[in-house]
Amino acid sequence: MTTAPSVLDPPDVSPPPKDPAPRRSWLPILWTLPPVLVVLGVAGYPILRVLTESTQTPTGRGTEVWSSVLGSEAFREALWRTVSIAVCATAGCLVLGTFLAIVLAFVPFPGSGLVGRLIDTILTLPSFLITLAFTFLYGTAGAVNALIAELTGATTPVIDFLTTPLGVILAEITYFTPFVVRPVLAAFAQMPREQLDVAASLGASPWRVLRQVVLPEAWPALAAGGSLVLLLTLNEFGIVLFTGAKGVITLPALIYTRGIVTFDLPGAAVLASVQVLLSLSLYLVYRFVFARFIARPKGD
Repeated sequence: MTTAPSVLDPPDVSPPPKDPAPRRSWLPILWTLPPVLVVLGVAGYPILRVLTESTQTPTGRGTEVWSSVLGSEAFREALWRTVSIAVCATAGCLVLGTFLAIVLAFVPFPGSGLVGRLIDTILTLPSFLITLAFTFLYGTAGAVNALIAELTGATTPVIDFLTTPLGVILAEITYFTPFVVRPVLAAFAQMPREQLDVAASLGASPWRVLRQVVLPEAWPALAAGGSLVLLLTLNEFGIVLFTGAKGVITLPALIYTRGIVTFDLPGAAVLASVQVLLSLSLYLVYRFVFARFIARPKGD
Protein backbone atom coordinates (compact mmCIF):
# COMPACT_ATOMS: atom_id res chain seq x y z
CA MET A 1 0.00 0.00 0.00
CA THR A 2 1.50 3.34 -1.08
CA THR A 3 1.10 6.55 0.82
CA ALA A 4 0.21 9.87 -0.82
CA PRO A 5 2.97 12.44 -0.89
CA SER A 6 2.78 14.94 1.90
CA VAL A 7 2.72 18.66 1.30
CA LEU A 8 5.73 18.85 3.56
CA ASP A 9 7.84 16.63 1.32
CA PRO A 10 10.37 18.53 -0.85
CA PRO A 11 9.39 18.80 -4.51
CA ASP A 12 11.01 16.58 -7.08
CA VAL A 13 13.60 18.78 -8.78
CA SER A 14 15.50 16.10 -10.62
CA PRO A 15 16.46 17.26 -14.17
CA PRO A 16 14.47 15.85 -17.05
CA PRO A 17 16.09 13.06 -18.97
CA LYS A 18 18.42 14.32 -21.67
CA ASP A 19 17.65 13.66 -25.31
CA PRO A 20 20.19 11.49 -27.01
CA ALA A 21 22.80 13.53 -28.87
CA PRO A 22 21.86 13.92 -32.53
CA ARG A 23 24.01 11.96 -34.88
CA ARG A 24 26.11 14.11 -37.19
CA SER A 25 25.21 13.66 -40.81
CA TRP A 26 28.03 13.87 -43.34
CA LEU A 27 25.61 13.99 -46.27
CA PRO A 28 25.46 17.85 -46.55
CA ILE A 29 29.26 17.97 -46.54
CA LEU A 30 29.45 15.34 -49.26
CA TRP A 31 27.00 17.32 -51.39
CA THR A 32 29.04 20.50 -50.85
CA LEU A 33 32.38 19.03 -51.89
CA PRO A 34 31.73 18.73 -55.67
CA PRO A 35 30.82 22.41 -56.27
CA VAL A 36 33.65 23.54 -53.99
CA LEU A 37 36.15 21.43 -55.91
CA VAL A 38 34.81 22.76 -59.21
CA VAL A 39 35.19 26.37 -58.03
CA LEU A 40 38.71 25.68 -56.78
CA GLY A 41 39.63 24.05 -60.08
CA VAL A 42 38.06 26.68 -62.31
CA ALA A 43 38.95 29.83 -60.37
CA GLY A 44 41.45 28.95 -57.69
CA TYR A 45 43.96 27.00 -59.75
CA PRO A 46 44.43 29.65 -62.51
CA ILE A 47 45.02 32.35 -59.90
CA LEU A 48 47.46 30.14 -58.01
CA ARG A 49 49.19 29.26 -61.26
CA VAL A 50 49.54 32.93 -62.22
CA LEU A 51 50.96 33.81 -58.80
CA THR A 52 53.41 30.94 -59.03
CA GLU A 53 54.51 31.93 -62.53
CA SER A 54 55.05 35.53 -61.42
CA THR A 55 57.84 34.43 -59.08
CA GLN A 56 59.71 32.46 -61.76
CA THR A 57 63.21 33.81 -62.42
CA PRO A 58 66.11 32.46 -64.51
CA THR A 59 67.82 31.33 -61.30
CA GLY A 60 64.78 29.95 -59.46
CA ARG A 61 62.14 31.76 -57.41
CA GLY A 62 62.14 35.36 -56.26
CA THR A 63 60.56 38.78 -56.47
CA GLU A 64 62.89 40.22 -59.08
CA VAL A 65 60.19 40.10 -61.77
CA TRP A 66 57.74 41.94 -59.53
CA SER A 67 60.26 44.68 -58.81
CA SER A 68 61.17 45.01 -62.47
CA VAL A 69 57.59 45.11 -63.78
CA LEU A 70 56.06 47.32 -61.08
CA GLY A 71 58.95 49.75 -61.33
CA SER A 72 58.74 50.13 -65.10
CA GLU A 73 57.29 53.19 -66.78
CA ALA A 74 55.20 50.99 -69.10
CA PHE A 75 53.34 49.54 -66.13
CA ARG A 76 52.66 52.94 -64.58
CA GLU A 77 51.38 54.34 -67.86
CA ALA A 78 49.19 51.29 -68.51
CA LEU A 79 47.78 51.40 -64.98
CA TRP A 80 46.99 55.10 -65.25
CA ARG A 81 45.49 54.65 -68.70
CA THR A 82 43.35 51.73 -67.49
CA VAL A 83 42.00 53.54 -64.44
CA SER A 84 41.41 56.84 -66.25
CA ILE A 85 39.54 55.21 -69.14
CA ALA A 86 37.45 53.12 -66.73
CA VAL A 87 36.55 56.12 -64.55
CA CYS A 88 35.69 58.36 -67.52
CA ALA A 89 33.65 55.64 -69.22
CA THR A 90 31.79 54.89 -65.97
CA ALA A 91 30.98 58.56 -65.46
CA GLY A 92 29.69 58.79 -69.03
CA CYS A 93 27.58 55.66 -68.57
CA LEU A 94 26.06 57.06 -65.37
CA VAL A 95 25.11 60.34 -67.01
CA LEU A 96 23.77 58.85 -70.23
CA GLY A 97 22.13 55.90 -68.47
CA THR A 98 20.32 58.15 -65.99
CA PHE A 99 19.08 60.40 -68.80
CA LEU A 100 17.81 57.46 -70.86
CA ALA A 101 16.13 55.86 -67.83
CA ILE A 102 14.34 59.10 -66.92
CA VAL A 103 13.11 59.55 -70.49
CA LEU A 104 11.92 55.95 -70.79
CA ALA A 105 10.24 55.98 -67.37
CA PHE A 106 8.63 59.42 -67.20
CA VAL A 107 8.45 60.84 -70.73
CA PRO A 108 6.09 58.61 -72.72
CA PHE A 109 6.61 58.72 -76.47
CA PRO A 110 5.73 56.44 -79.38
CA GLY A 111 8.22 53.62 -79.66
CA SER A 112 9.53 53.82 -76.09
CA GLY A 113 9.00 50.09 -75.66
CA LEU A 114 11.02 49.40 -78.80
CA VAL A 115 13.84 51.62 -77.54
CA GLY A 116 13.88 49.74 -74.25
CA ARG A 117 14.12 46.40 -76.06
CA LEU A 118 16.94 47.71 -78.25
CA ILE A 119 18.85 48.74 -75.12
CA ASP A 120 18.39 45.23 -73.75
CA THR A 121 19.63 43.81 -77.05
CA ILE A 122 22.96 45.60 -76.69
CA LEU A 123 23.62 43.53 -73.56
CA THR A 124 23.60 40.36 -75.66
CA LEU A 125 26.07 41.58 -78.28
CA PRO A 126 29.85 41.10 -78.11
CA SER A 127 31.77 44.29 -77.50
CA PHE A 128 33.78 44.07 -80.73
CA LEU A 129 30.59 44.71 -82.75
CA ILE A 130 30.39 48.17 -81.22
CA THR A 131 34.00 48.85 -82.19
CA LEU A 132 33.36 47.66 -85.74
CA ALA A 133 30.36 49.97 -85.96
CA PHE A 134 32.52 52.86 -84.71
CA THR A 135 35.15 51.98 -87.32
CA PHE A 136 32.60 51.98 -90.12
CA LEU A 137 31.21 55.32 -88.93
CA TYR A 138 34.16 57.30 -87.55
CA GLY A 139 37.24 55.56 -88.95
CA THR A 140 39.58 57.34 -91.31
CA ALA A 141 37.76 55.61 -94.18
CA GLY A 142 34.38 55.59 -92.42
CA ALA A 143 31.05 56.98 -93.53
CA VAL A 144 31.31 60.26 -91.59
CA ASN A 145 34.73 61.17 -93.00
CA ALA A 146 33.57 60.18 -96.48
CA LEU A 147 30.54 62.46 -96.17
CA ILE A 148 32.67 65.37 -94.88
CA ALA A 149 35.13 64.87 -97.73
CA GLU A 150 32.26 64.85 -100.22
CA LEU A 151 30.82 68.07 -98.83
CA THR A 152 34.04 70.01 -98.19
CA GLY A 153 36.50 68.42 -100.58
CA ALA A 154 38.92 67.59 -97.75
CA THR A 155 41.70 65.21 -98.75
CA THR A 156 42.63 64.11 -95.22
CA PRO A 157 40.29 62.62 -92.60
CA VAL A 158 38.74 65.36 -90.48
CA ILE A 159 37.64 63.02 -87.69
CA ASP A 160 40.52 61.00 -86.30
CA PHE A 161 39.81 60.16 -82.66
CA LEU A 162 39.10 56.45 -82.97
CA THR A 163 42.61 55.25 -82.06
CA THR A 164 42.86 57.59 -79.05
CA PRO A 165 41.64 57.13 -75.46
CA LEU A 166 38.60 59.25 -76.38
CA GLY A 167 37.57 56.69 -78.99
CA VAL A 168 37.86 53.87 -76.45
CA ILE A 169 35.86 55.83 -73.86
CA LEU A 170 33.05 56.61 -76.32
CA ALA A 171 32.86 52.99 -77.45
CA GLU A 172 32.74 51.76 -73.86
CA ILE A 173 30.03 54.28 -72.98
CA THR A 174 27.98 53.05 -75.91
CA TYR A 175 28.36 49.41 -74.93
CA PHE A 176 28.10 49.57 -71.13
CA THR A 177 25.37 52.20 -70.68
CA PRO A 178 22.59 49.54 -70.63
CA PHE A 179 24.17 48.14 -67.46
CA VAL A 180 23.14 51.42 -65.80
CA VAL A 181 19.79 51.87 -67.55
CA ARG A 182 18.37 48.51 -66.42
CA PRO A 183 18.81 48.90 -62.61
CA VAL A 184 17.73 52.55 -62.69
CA LEU A 185 14.55 51.65 -64.60
CA ALA A 186 13.88 48.93 -62.04
CA ALA A 187 14.27 51.49 -59.24
CA PHE A 188 11.89 53.89 -60.98
CA ALA A 189 9.34 51.10 -61.46
CA GLN A 190 9.19 50.58 -57.67
CA MET A 191 8.66 54.28 -56.98
CA PRO A 192 5.10 55.06 -55.77
CA ARG A 193 3.43 57.35 -58.29
CA GLU A 194 1.67 59.09 -55.42
CA GLN A 195 4.93 60.81 -54.53
CA LEU A 196 5.10 62.43 -57.95
CA ASP A 197 1.42 63.39 -57.84
CA VAL A 198 1.75 64.97 -54.40
CA ALA A 199 4.88 66.89 -55.40
CA ALA A 200 3.18 68.16 -58.56
CA SER A 201 0.03 69.13 -56.66
CA LEU A 202 2.12 71.19 -54.23
CA GLY A 203 3.43 73.25 -57.14
CA ALA A 204 6.92 71.75 -57.43
CA SER A 205 8.56 72.30 -60.79
CA PRO A 206 9.58 69.27 -62.89
CA TRP A 207 13.27 69.95 -62.17
CA ARG A 208 12.58 70.09 -58.43
CA VAL A 209 10.61 66.85 -58.57
CA LEU A 210 13.46 65.26 -60.48
CA ARG A 211 16.08 66.50 -58.03
CA GLN A 212 14.26 65.89 -54.75
CA VAL A 213 11.95 62.96 -55.48
CA VAL A 214 13.15 60.97 -58.49
CA LEU A 215 16.95 61.01 -58.20
CA PRO A 216 17.09 60.01 -54.49
CA GLU A 217 15.28 56.82 -55.46
CA ALA A 218 17.91 56.14 -58.14
CA TRP A 219 21.07 56.61 -56.06
CA PRO A 220 21.32 52.99 -54.86
CA ALA A 221 20.74 51.64 -58.38
CA LEU A 222 23.25 54.13 -59.78
CA ALA A 223 25.82 53.06 -57.17
CA ALA A 224 25.37 49.37 -58.02
CA GLY A 225 25.30 49.94 -61.78
CA GLY A 226 28.30 52.26 -61.65
CA SER A 227 30.31 49.75 -59.60
CA LEU A 228 29.53 47.01 -62.09
CA VAL A 229 30.42 49.19 -65.08
CA LEU A 230 33.67 50.26 -63.44
CA LEU A 231 34.56 46.60 -62.89
CA LEU A 232 33.75 45.68 -66.50
CA THR A 233 35.55 48.64 -68.09
CA LEU A 234 38.61 48.01 -65.95
CA ASN A 235 38.93 44.55 -67.52
CA GLU A 236 37.77 45.41 -71.04
CA PHE A 237 40.10 44.15 -73.75
CA GLY A 238 38.06 43.71 -76.93
CA ILE A 239 37.13 47.39 -77.31
CA VAL A 240 40.70 48.49 -76.57
CA LEU A 241 42.12 46.00 -79.06
CA PHE A 242 39.71 46.83 -81.90
CA THR A 243 39.40 50.58 -81.29
CA GLY A 244 42.55 51.83 -79.62
CA ALA A 245 44.92 49.39 -81.35
CA LYS A 246 48.52 50.36 -80.61
CA GLY A 247 47.63 53.91 -79.61
CA VAL A 248 46.07 52.90 -76.29
CA ILE A 249 47.86 50.48 -73.95
CA THR A 250 45.88 49.38 -70.90
CA LEU A 251 46.71 46.65 -68.40
CA PRO A 252 44.80 43.93 -70.32
CA ALA A 253 46.51 45.03 -73.55
CA LEU A 254 49.91 45.04 -71.83
CA ILE A 255 49.25 41.55 -70.44
CA TYR A 256 48.44 40.38 -73.96
CA THR A 257 51.61 41.96 -75.33
CA ARG A 258 53.84 40.48 -72.61
CA GLY A 259 52.29 37.02 -72.68
CA ILE A 260 51.47 36.46 -76.38
CA VAL A 261 53.64 38.82 -78.42
CA THR A 262 56.93 38.85 -76.49
CA PHE A 263 56.28 35.57 -74.61
CA ASP A 264 57.36 37.09 -71.29
CA LEU A 265 55.21 34.82 -69.13
CA PRO A 266 56.56 35.90 -65.70
CA GLY A 267 56.06 39.57 -66.56
CA ALA A 268 52.56 38.87 -67.89
CA ALA A 269 51.79 36.91 -64.70
CA VAL A 270 52.79 39.89 -62.54
CA LEU A 271 50.53 42.19 -64.54
CA ALA A 272 47.71 39.65 -64.39
CA SER A 273 48.10 39.41 -60.61
CA VAL A 274 47.71 43.18 -60.33
CA GLN A 275 44.67 43.03 -62.61
CA VAL A 276 43.10 40.29 -60.49
CA LEU A 277 43.72 42.30 -57.32
CA LEU A 278 42.03 45.37 -58.81
CA SER A 279 39.10 43.30 -60.07
CA LEU A 280 38.56 41.52 -56.74
CA SER A 281 38.71 44.82 -54.87
CA LEU A 282 36.10 46.40 -57.13
CA TYR A 283 33.96 43.27 -56.96
CA LEU A 284 33.94 43.45 -53.17
CA VAL A 285 32.90 47.11 -53.42
CA TYR A 286 30.12 46.14 -55.84
CA ARG A 287 28.87 43.37 -53.53
CA PHE A 288 28.95 45.74 -50.55
CA VAL A 289 26.96 48.36 -52.42
CA PHE A 290 24.45 45.77 -53.61
CA ALA A 291 23.99 44.26 -50.16
CA ARG A 292 23.92 47.62 -48.37
CA PHE A 293 21.60 49.58 -50.63
CA ILE A 294 19.87 47.27 -53.13
CA ALA A 295 19.16 43.94 -51.46
CA ARG A 296 18.20 45.49 -48.11
CA PRO A 297 14.47 46.24 -47.85
CA LYS A 298 13.49 49.86 -47.44
CA GLY A 299 12.95 50.99 -43.88
CA ASP A 300 15.67 48.79 -42.35
